[in-house]
Amino acid sequence: MAQFFGHVHNDMMYRNALCVLVCACASNALRVGVGIADVTGPPAEIGFMGYANFEQTGHGIHLRQFARAFVLENDVDSAERVVFVSVDAAMMGHGVRREVLKRLKKRYGDLYTEDNVIISGTHTHSTPGGFLMDFLFDLPILGFVKETFIAYVIGIYKSIVIAHTKLQPARIEYGEAELLDANINRSPSSYLRNPPEERARYKYDVDKTLAQVRFLTPANELLGVINWFAVHPTSMNNTNRLVSSDNVGYASILMEKALNGNNTHPGKGNIICAFASTNLGDVSPNIKGPRCEFSGKVCDQEKLLCKLPKERCFASGPGKDMFDSTRIIATRMFQTAMNILAQPGEDLTGPVGIVHQFVEMPVQKVPPYDPVSETFNASSMVSGCVPAMGYSFAAGTTDGPGAFDFRQGTTSPNALWDAVRDFVAEPSPQDLACHAPKPILLATGRIKFPYSWQPQIVSCSVARIGELILAAVPGEFTTMSGRRLRSVVSKASGGKRVVLAGLSNVYADYIATPEEYQEQRYEAASTIYGPHTLDIYLNKYVELTEALMASKKPSSGPSPPDLSEQLISLVPPVLWDAAPWGHEFGDCLLQPEKQYSYGDTVVAHFVSGHPRNSIRHGRSYVAVERLQEAEDDAWTTVATDADWETKFIWQRNSKILGTSYAVIEWEIPPGTPRGTYRLHHYGSYKYILGGIYPYHGFSEPFEVT
Repeated sequence: MAQFFGHVHNDMMYRNALCVLVCACASNALRVGVGIADVTGPPAEIGFMGYANFEQTGHGIHLRQFARAFVLENDVDSAERVVFVSVDAAMMGHGVRREVLKRLKKRYGDLYTEDNVIISGTHTHSTPGGFLMDFLFDLPILGFVKETFIAYVIGIYKSIVIAHTKLQPARIEYGEAELLDANINRSPSSYLRNPPEERARYKYDVDKTLAQVRFLTPANELLGVINWFAVHPTSMNNTNRLVSSDNVGYASILMEKALNGNNTHPGKGNIICAFASTNLGDVSPNIKGPRCEFSGKVCDQEKLLCKLPKERCFASGPGKDMFDSTRIIATRMFQTAMNILAQPGEDLTGPVGIVHQFVEMPVQKVPPYDPVSETFNASSMVSGCVPAMGYSFAAGTTDGPGAFDFRQGTTSPNALWDAVRDFVAEPSPQDLACHAPKPILLATGRIKFPYSWQPQIVSCSVARIGELILAAVPGEFTTMSGRRLRSVVSKASGGKRVVLAGLSNVYADYIATPEEYQEQRYEAASTIYGPHTLDIYLNKYVELTEALMASKKPSSGPSPPDLSEQLISLVPPVLWDAAPWGHEFGDCLLQPEKQYSYGDTVVAHFVSGHPRNSIRHGRSYVAVERLQEAEDDAWTTVATDADWETKFIWQRNSKILGTSYAVIEWEIPPGTPRGTYRLHHYGSYKYILGGIYPYHGFSEPFEVT
């Protein structure tokens, strides 16, 4: 590995020597700023967003969440700006984006608006939810969670402010490489529904290309990197209880450490590296594929079913457990990205621009797209539907199976479930016809109690970043849906490179192709605007791309409703904390052993307050400290709860008494210097008579030999 890093470093120095004179003399009309900020949500007793598992609530932190912001402007016309933020969150909601923009307006006026800010979620399934405001998405989290909402808003806002302050002349390079053994198609039978003529154009049933955009100063110094690779961040499965940015988040940390120095703590480096979401809708990191839980037989939740009672069908990753699988997939992405970075890139430097429009999906009427001829059929029209979810939505996926006895590929209704559905909200005959062959399980577009269940208005953006086109989409495009979108946008832009940025600005579930929709696996059942959802997006993104290339501003479209006054939450607050008799907050209850070696795991237990009392953005609940004997016996921090090697695990003793404890684990990585170390725990407790007060405590020292 050291040789690998050395090769990258030497090659970049060589490129610097070749390019510095050219770059210094070239006219530069682009400025770029990068920023990173902590967005970690409440890490305890809040449901995670992604698997829709009511039992999956947080109990601590394995990896912190970050927002990575990239601000680009035309140096000759600073009014032309593009902001792209990749956030370690399941997706992005309109309410969060609206509040971020409100705060930016107070600081910068009309510089940053709905028209030029793209916020994209990485789609990790192991982070706190309750921030989307649409009721169906917040329901498994027991409603709206203000703590999550504010954490995301503040962190995203801060990352953009930091990027704004760092704007400087820059240029853009593009590179790409094939990455194998990191993703598979989790709905291959759906993919096979696409025309054979179309499938013949592609080697794989998922995208294997890792696309990279890097920003460099005129002196060829690296500012930041955005990587896009199609994979679900679901290496951490639905049994995980620790906040985690999953495989893409850890890949970002690995790359930032490699480029900023391995001693740089996560979130503290100057070079920012994002691994952002793209067309990951049907793409899984669990490359061993799905098998029955007990028998080990191959299954698919559709035709190949598990026979034993309560036996689930789920896929697993390449590692011995979910942590190991996360590490392996992340490392493969990281190494591929570093290999691309070590190679000469294609110069894409040029002007920036962006267009944006809100689109009311159910009322759209467009000509359908023919994937064989790659043209729109102007002789006929198709339309969107009022949102609805199909039966196979409840079956879940092979990454996270659902509840009850639903199976993927269901195209016929069940009288019992239809009766339950109709009790909540009955779909109209027009809804049933519009969504066919999807049997409607939830008529979400017809449910008004307690407020909107799914969005009907989505956010669509197309940005020009030099010679690259970025299509920011409000959901999870499947592999072939993404390929079609890239194709039509490339043609509309005159053949430019196109990258799809997924889960941006608004979350509107999945987007399957009309052909995949007929199969009605999970992704199709979750395509909420009906079989022609993709056709609508293809038409709209062509329209927006043509407007962008012609320097025309499209209409803003209808604004999404403001639901902030209608929200409900069933999440109980923190009432109080108490230390056990004879102890104080921060006391170490279980001390580490006296001596450890590389690969050992150090464990200590501390009297703890509830982590929701203070989320500690930019700080930590955990510090691994080393004694610096040459510096007046000072202790320096070598790792925090944002590092891979640590785990912060919070456990309740008694809800009635308010007692709890924190378990801190540190797996000693290879190369750790010999010496004296200790574990330090930070937190805040809520006094029973009111007030929140900080505390800290540390373990006895131990030796690493």
